Amino acid sequence: MSAECPEPGTEGLQGQSLGPGRQDGTSGRCLPRLTPIPWSLPRWRAYVAAAVLCYVNLLNYMNWFIIAGVLLDVQKVFHISDSSAGLLQTVFIGCLLLSAPVFGYLGDRHSRKATLSFGILLWSGAGLSSSFISPRYSWLFFLSRGVVGTGSASYSTIAPTVLGDLFVRDQRTRVLAIFYIFIPVGSGLGYVLGSAVAELTGNWRWALRIMPCLEAVALILLILLVPDPPRGAAERQEEMASGGLRSSWCEDVRYLGRNWSFVWSTLGVTAMAFVTGALGFWAPKFLFEARVVHGLQLPCFQEPCSSQDSLIFGSLTIVTGIIGVILGAEISRRYKKVNPRAEPLICASSLLAAAPCLYLALILAPTTLLASYVFLALGELLLSCNWAVVADILLSVVVPRCRGTAEALQITVCHILGDASSPYLTGLISGALRAGRPNSYLQRFLSLQQSFLCCPFVIALGGGCFLLTALSLERDQAQACQAGTGTPISKDVDSTDVERQGLLSGTAASTEDP
Repeated sequence: MSAECPEPGTEGLQGQSLGPGRQDGTSGRCLPRLTPIPWSLPRWRAYVAAAVLCYVNLLNYMNWFIIAGVLLDVQKVFHISDSSAGLLQTVFIGCLLLSAPVFGYLGDRHSRKATLSFGILLWSGAGLSSSFISPRYSWLFFLSRGVVGTGSASYSTIAPTVLGDLFVRDQRTRVLAIFYIFIPVGSGLGYVLGSAVAELTGNWRWALRIMPCLEAVALILLILLVPDPPRGAAERQEEMASGGLRSSWCEDVRYLGRNWSFVWSTLGVTAMAFVTGALGFWAPKFLFEARVVHGLQLPCFQEPCSSQDSLIFGSLTIVTGIIGVILGAEISRRYKKVNPRAEPLICASSLLAAAPCLYLALILAPTTLLASYVFLALGELLLSCNWAVVADILLSVVVPRCRGTAEALQITVCHILGDASSPYLTGLISGALRAGRPNSYLQRFLSLQQSFLCCPFVIALGGGCFLLTALSLERDQAQACQAGTGTPISKDVDSTDVERQGLLSGTAASTEDP
């Protein structure tokens, strides 16, 4: 029996006509009738939900770098060398990337709110328990960092897709900019909190005991105030009433592998992650040793070590992150009105400019510390310009039904090749260089400095990847729009109504049963 075709003029979500039933080109039968999801959300609720998600993102990235803020103390307590200390972050990121595809699959098919809540419980519980681990069980401390990374994967994978289903167009760009501000702000506050608590209490472990209190508040706010919108709600997508058409995970991966904008932008993000991972973990120690070489600081022989450099680097990260994310998002919003390829071009330009800044920051550190700080701040500023823009690229070139999988794959690739390996490789190279040199503080500093020199070249390669993204961006955006709506793209279609609405309004007209 052939499926019955819906009648022309059937009203869809927000009063849009679905038109007559479409024909299957192979069998001549009509496709099953699509039933819209009558979902809407008041404007104020969407903004409250975005604020809660931003707060949780802040805590998420504080957890990423809170150990880096007290790294010297952790090394002395657990008797960890430089190469093994880099492994701390590698274990954290490694567990995150292994679990990200699982959370991406769950986020595309099950309750995103429940998955996010589970992730917060997991990382807060592991963080708290790690503060009580005895120095005799250093392997258990490494394991606890891996569990924290697993919990963090759920949030990094799913939260951007929720925002993508609450906002569209310019408002999505602005909200993502605010959301991604909390990557550098959270990272910087992680350094600041860790070092400040260690300074005040004389015990770095209290930094790990304060975080769960903040995360308990975040979990309550998430449960009470954050909705779980239908996937693609902001673009007025239509879903099957029951048993909706769903592709398999392998089909989603094949689709993403053929999406060249997604592929090249993912490689560009990977280059960013490599550099930020190495800098984020080792920069406070690098700056500390630079001040020792300049005679401004005595070497640290027992804990607690000086936390001044973690505070300085954390403050730099916060300030440059806020300015950079806002600047990048605003330039993108304005420039793409005249150039549809604006987003990848902005990312490419900022990375190609960041490469010489980071190189000069490293080279000048032994001779002039002030100039090193200036170029380091400029490099961080230029890197921060991209966080919101690359998220906007992904949401615009990938269909809503597999955005969670896309986020998960991008996180997996950029962490495997990026910040999962760069802290460990940096420490490993530093240790190898030091092994063949005299045992002096200057040689230790120069070994760490030279192990950083690959970062400017990697970031330049990332800029090239974004230039390649620009070549395929418009085609992939058009295909995502066509696949998402199920209708051909026409230049005659009036899209002003969609552009005028930044999010789903509670005052939108509801459809009535026939």
